[in-house]
Amino acid sequence: MDRRDFIKSSAAASFAASLNPKFSNASEKPIPHRTLGRTGEKVSMVGIGGYHIGAPSVDEKDAIAIIRTALDNGINFLDNCWDYNNGVSEERMGKALRDGYRQKAFVMTKIDGRTKAAAEQQLNQSLQRLQTDHIDLLQFHEVIRDSDPERIFAAGGGMEAVVAAKKAGKVRYIGFTGHKSPDIHNKMLETASAHNFTFDTVQMPLNVMDAHYESFEKKTLPILVKHGIGVLGMKPIGDKIILQSKTATPVECLHYAMNLPTSVVITGCDSMQILQQALGAARSFKPLSKDEVAALLAKTSTAAAKGEFEQYKTTHNFDGTYQNPQWLG
Repeated sequence: MDRRDFIKSSAAASFAASLNPKFSNASEKPIPHRTLGRTGEKVSMVGIGGYHIGAPSVDEKDAIAIIRTALDNGINFLDNCWDYNNGVSEERMGKALRDGYRQKAFVMTKIDGRTKAAAEQQLNQSLQRLQTDHIDLLQFHEVIRDSDPERIFAAGGGMEAVVAAKKAGKVRYIGFTGHKSPDIHNKMLETASAHNFTFDTVQMPLNVMDAHYESFEKKTLPILVKHGIGVLGMKPIGDKIILQSKTATPVECLHYAMNLPTSVVITGCDSMQILQQALGAARSFKPLSKDEVAALLAKTSTAAAKGEFEQYKTTHNFDGTYQNPQWLG
């Protein structure tokens, strides 16, 4: 997948300074925070995606500057995953969290392990890379197969390792994520309920295209709201693919996702310019009227009808564990 060209380090550093509260207008609107479901935690309505900060096109110094600038400006939710860029994303985030920045952050990462052994090994690697003694939120990554729920909750499955880690203080909250099918998400929730377990959070695509095709918004979101489970919206711009449809602007995409009952909307920021866009969208957000929502959905309905701009649902292009099944354990 092509990424945006990254601006030069000197420009990034200069822009970081311009965003730092020390240099900002004192009257600038703060980033709104929302409650993370039944956990009661307060998280920024926009969060920083972990994949992009580890991309080869992004210099490490710039990645650290993006994370720290986000934290300095009121974003506290950081997304990551054990497998992103072969661990580089977590390593860079760990470096960014030094010098007191860990205290500003609500750190979420994900593991792929479906077995107890694989989950435990991956969690411990994540803790080491992130240079922390605990993960605020640990999520099972890519619940995209019909068999995933049973594997995770089976005897000797990944959930055993994660529950043990929570008891040991290595993990505070537990969730899961996936981008393939709301039916699989719902099966994961049903399987959890059958095991007398309730997830703290669920992450899923929520955007102007999803509303029209295999919709997480329509099929899964109401269940999460009913049970007080924190809603993590991802792919608000679909890794730029939604923009190729020329039906909505980046800010319209972000505002649509923020208008849903999301605790946080996670967006990839591979440059200071894109971080500024996310900060601006959060600061300028106002609840959309029914007419505004209807107008956005009317503009995207034809393009969204067959999932053409949601390739994470319709192809294996975004399925890291499909390409690397050994990660599952």
